[in-house]
Amino acid sequence: MIVYWELTLACDLVCRHCRAKAMRRALPGELSTDECKAVLDSILDFGDPLPHLILTGGDPLRRDDLEEIMSAARERGIGVSLSPSATPLLTRERMATLKDAGMQAMSLSLDGATAATHDGIRRVEGTFDHTVEAMEWAHELDIPLQVNTLVAEQTIGDLEGIRELMEQHDIMRWTLFFLIRTGRGLMLSEIEPAEAEKVLRWADQLNEIEPFEVRTTEALHFRRVAAQRMMAEGMTPEQVRATKLGRSFGVRDGNGIVFVNNQGNVTPSGFLPKILGNVKERSIVDMYRNDPLMHSLRTPESFGGKCGVCEFNNWCGGGRSRAYAVSGDPLAADPMCLYVPAQLRQPQPVSGV
Repeated sequence: MIVYWELTLACDLVCRHCRAKAMRRALPGELSTDECKAVLDSILDFGDPLPHLILTGGDPLRRDDLEEIMSAARERGIGVSLSPSATPLLTRERMATLKDAGMQAMSLSLDGATAATHDGIRRVEGTFDHTVEAMEWAHELDIPLQVNTLVAEQTIGDLEGIRELMEQHDIMRWTLFFLIRTGRGLMLSEIEPAEAEKVLRWADQLNEIEPFEVRTTEALHFRRVAAQRMMAEGMTPEQVRATKLGRSFGVRDGNGIVFVNNQGNVTPSGFLPKILGNVKERSIVDMYRNDPLMHSLRTPESFGGKCGVCEFNNWCGGGRSRAYAVSGDPLAADPMCLYVPAQLRQPQPVSGV
């Protein structure tokens, strides 16, 4: 289980796809240090194994108490990863300090194979060069690194070039984030479902040849694509589930994932902004385990349209955030998936009958 925690909206970048519409200054009402520690205490009620905590933003480096919060998590036995912005605040020295405070892994974003594309998305010149330099620092400091890449009409032409760049660096995972048009993401365009299917098949092939793992965010039907390929090669469903990818089957917004924003509001994920309550007033464990929406998100056979009847729905379930962004219904069918479930395939009528 993963708890994504948006510590602040403050950030010195102005990314064109930012879900949070991050800004230069923090908003009033962001959780205080003591309130953050109280959230950490409440996370302990999940029991063993404890969730993993991913600190994000905005830019979590804009919090002066970041190391204190990370150290408090470590003291409680909660694993922590960090998703910082590539700004002058991210230095080799700061990364070493963060590792000492308990950071177990880090993610960086790279949305183009060149500065022209990446900096055009991040809207701050020099961000590409700084990101590549930070990747080298992570290797030198032995910090496990995940690189996130936006998949949208504006970036798809750079994916092969970014892959080649990834091969030049020591990373543990390359995650392809398929745009959700929310926040400032409305400025960009999603790729078409047919193009998405091609990208997913390409990503699945990369897992066979690259030294790093390739995963997707907000494209859960990657699991269906990979499973179809494995079963075509002769694997049984049980063998598919036993693979590294298979062990993540079923995890989706609200089911293995929960999100806390900078004000303490809890939602099923950062891209599904249906507020369940606030950590100042209600236990995050109670919201995660007992909220009716969370229960619905864990019942894929009740999803609308083809997702509800798909034979892969317990492995995939479709993108709940994209369904909500497009239709306003988090239980609707994922509009990016092309697959037609077996139950919906009708025999073609015989001519003349």
